[in-house]
Amino acid sequence: MISVNDFRTGVTVEIDGDVWQVVDFQHVKPGKGAAFVRAKLKNGRTGAVVERTFNAGEKLPKAHVDRREMQFLYESDSMFNLMDNETFEQIELSAEQLGDARKFLKENMNIAVLFFQGNVIGIDLPMSVELTVVETDPGIRGDTATGGTKPAKLETGHVVRVPLFINIGEVLRVDTRTGDYIERA
Repeated sequence: MISVNDFRTGVTVEIDGDVWQVVDFQHVKPGKGAAFVRAKLKNGRTGAVVERTFNAGEKLPKAHVDRREMQFLYESDSMFNLMDNETFEQIELSAEQLGDARKFLKENMNIAVLFFQGNVIGIDLPMSVELTVVETDPGIRGDTATGGTKPAKLETGHVVRVPLFINIGEVLRVDTRTGDYIERA
């Protein structure tokens, strides 16, 4: 059991037989009345995000989520093939199961796949990935007095805003949580 006061982003709880992951939470202590916790929860099976309010101190069963290291092999017909690093067993995930994470997957990349009662509920990517720029406008010297940005298409198809000095073929570090440019690699 876990108290709602101990909620942190990424914690998984079980509500009505489904697994829910805490996306965002806020402890509220009004001037009048009892304290409560407002949380945004993402359903592990459907991906639906709901906002729920819990009384402070309320306890929920913690969902036991298995985390397995897997390697992304390839994409075929919008199905993503992954291999377990220990058993070498392969699984296929759909684009819907991966969500926005598919924008950052490169072949032979290691990721953590989350399982609840034998079903895949999501994946955990590293904090940042290194991707190559395949398409962007050329930067012109003296184009701006202050730092400007331009769109750049990366090898996975993801488009990110980058500084004007970035050119085609450069490798960039991209934050997987926000999808933003961090720095040149």
